[in-house]
Amino acid sequence: MSSVYAIASNIISALGMDTAAHWHAVAEGLTGIKKYTDTSLSNAPFMAAKLDPAQLQAIQEQTKNAAPLSPFEQLAACSIQKTLNILDEPLDLKQTAFILSTTKGNIELLGKVPDERILLYYSAKKIADYSGIPGKTFVISHACVSGIVALQYAMRLIQAGRYKHVIVTGADRFSRFVLNGFQSFQAISDEPCRPFDAGRKGITLGEAAATIILSATKTEHVLGQLIGGATSNDANHISGPSRTGEELAMAIAAAIKEAGITPAQIDMISAHGTATPYNDEMESKAFDLAGLLRSPVHSFKGYIGHTLGAAGVLESAMVLESLRHQTLIPSAGFENLGVPKPITMSTQFTPAKIQYALKTASGFGGCNATAVWGKV
Repeated sequence: MSSVYAIASNIISALGMDTAAHWHAVAEGLTGIKKYTDTSLSNAPFMAAKLDPAQLQAIQEQTKNAAPLSPFEQLAACSIQKTLNILDEPLDLKQTAFILSTTKGNIELLGKVPDERILLYYSAKKIADYSGIPGKTFVISHACVSGIVALQYAMRLIQAGRYKHVIVTGADRFSRFVLNGFQSFQAISDEPCRPFDAGRKGITLGEAAATIILSATKTEHVLGQLIGGATSNDANHISGPSRTGEELAMAIAAAIKEAGITPAQIDMISAHGTATPYNDEMESKAFDLAGLLRSPVHSFKGYIGHTLGAAGVLESAMVLESLRHQTLIPSAGFENLGVPKPITMSTQFTPAKIQYALKTASGFGGCNATAVWGKV
């Protein structure tokens, strides 16, 4: 099977407009999470990581010459263009597929535009057309594992020889609909989220777009290699995760086996880490069952919150930066371990030898997804 390389990435979030800005922000200990008082979104103050007006204006300016795109579509299209622009050589878009990972898409426009305008595939096609991608367009909308599943699917398309390149973009905007949904679960924290910490109070939401270009071609500035991936389902509850972690552990074991390595070779874990009591507890049990208690763990959500359909792609882009810089990402907000298994939390921006990294994700419906990235 073909090797699958990550050759470029972009992240747009409250921390900046490109991947480099996010790496520098982490190095400086910055967070994009702050308190908002906006009655158009919530009747009470809330914590979030939202794009600021200057960022929104820059996104609109970059996409202003396109056929009318919604704010969500502009966000995704802007991320794609920024990623394409940093390539050493132009991508052959005729041999390129596009995958959009999102959970909500244009949901904020529901009731304001024709129903067709809300369809995720409709948005994906408009984004692909704007970006000049004539090949096949796919949509992955699978709760909070969408981004990792999208990357796995892209890997399979390349391994099967169907495409030489796949552009994977994850995007979701912050809206009242999304915020109210998580508030109804009483899952929103009144402070910046603190994954795996004993004092964690729940989720902080964010908005973002992130793009990773996967390719069968190894470029001079390749970021890393996607070498394994798997999915599983808890079959436990419509919103609550497994209580044992066994099902996530199954997906971890399958991804590691496909990668052709052992658990002892995993040098870093980028966890889902939502900072809810049940998710973090379940993940710690899964890491224990998978033999990964010694691998340094972080969650990126302490920096920009949970970005839903963008999360798996965005957090994988940061994993690739860790591989490139050979540096561990600290888990923002973490102070004292608050999960039942003694996982090894990453608390410092520390140089380290990182050859293989594991990315995990879990979501509503009991879905789990994993990916193993390797340093080239």
